[in-house]
Amino acid sequence: MKKSGIFALFAALLGVPVGAAFGAYPSYVVYNSGTPNYQQAVQPVAPNPLANPINAQYIPANTVANMPAAANPTRVTGDLPRVGSNATTTMRQYYEPSTYDRLSDSGLYVGISAGYNMTSNGSMFANYSNQPNAYFVPGAFKNAPYKRNTIIPLQLSVGAAINSDFRVDFSYTRYSGLSYPDRVETSTDGAGGFVTATATGGAITSNTTMLNVYYNLDSYTGTLAGGSIRPYIGAGVGIALNTISDYVVYDGSFYSEVQNGIPSPAGVLTAISDIYAYHAGGTTENLAYMLEGGVSTELGGGILMDIFVKYSGLGRVQTSGSIVVSQTEWLGTGAGNIGDAGAEAPAPYDSVFHYTNWFESGQLGMVDLGIRLRLQF
Repeated sequence: MKKSGIFALFAALLGVPVGAAFGAYPSYVVYNSGTPNYQQAVQPVAPNPLANPINAQYIPANTVANMPAAANPTRVTGDLPRVGSNATTTMRQYYEPSTYDRLSDSGLYVGISAGYNMTSNGSMFANYSNQPNAYFVPGAFKNAPYKRNTIIPLQLSVGAAINSDFRVDFSYTRYSGLSYPDRVETSTDGAGGFVTATATGGAITSNTTMLNVYYNLDSYTGTLAGGSIRPYIGAGVGIALNTISDYVVYDGSFYSEVQNGIPSPAGVLTAISDIYAYHAGGTTENLAYMLEGGVSTELGGGILMDIFVKYSGLGRVQTSGSIVVSQTEWLGTGAGNIGDAGAEAPAPYDSVFHYTNWFESGQLGMVDLGIRLRLQF
């Protein structure tokens, strides 16, 4: 057999399975050598009788040219829509790029704030009230609230954003406008009796440095006012230097040392009056902290404004413990009985006593409403 016959026989044998395969699996792309272009066709597919009749679908023969064209996409301009829901916590609320960029903290910033002190907490108290003969030294034997003038706390801060949620800063805050109270309740005899004494001086200032961390709450609250307001919370810890200046407590009472009606003993102490207690001020260093909540918004030009309410725990205000007491002493004249006119006369000198390590102190806390401007770089 010639080689050409052998090849013809093999071709015939191979053609049988190939044709059967084309019959079982129809071709979707057929090249027609008689035409210069490709021709694409869809062969009919018989429905499967075992399939769900509801989902059964019969695709008739058709061509691409006869298939319905896809709808033209609609071009959307402007901000991207928000994604997520405020009703659940499973998905974060995202913002349009313009809103996100406007309110996000970026890079370094410097800030300055001023506020109004809504209230101050704390009072002064005589730590020496349990000392022997402590009633000889006028002071706040009952808790005496601070005297408040207008308090405008001022703050300077330098900080940076860690990411879109957190920022940190280092702040310096100064408080002034407080002082020792005008009036205090002081002991008369150490047996439970009290008398009102007046006081002057005792200005109080606090200089505080803190490291603060702030967290933006928009992940939970979503957008406020169309995305132009961003709520946040903050906390800080640092050092407070609290100073109280010198002050004087004056007790104008007259304390009799000898019972009325007995003969006046000449030259003997019979009474004491006009007691002045000169308290030396002092400065204490305390661990301080603050808690803050507020909202941020943009003013333009890279300036953000925070409106906040803040509580600051500033630690203790305390004197140096040095008290100088001056009092007028009355001596018997020897004329008449004690209580009669002329039976007693003031001594030609004042008695002076010096007490050390006798402190007066009190805790100090502030609640402020303030506005902070932050310039971002």
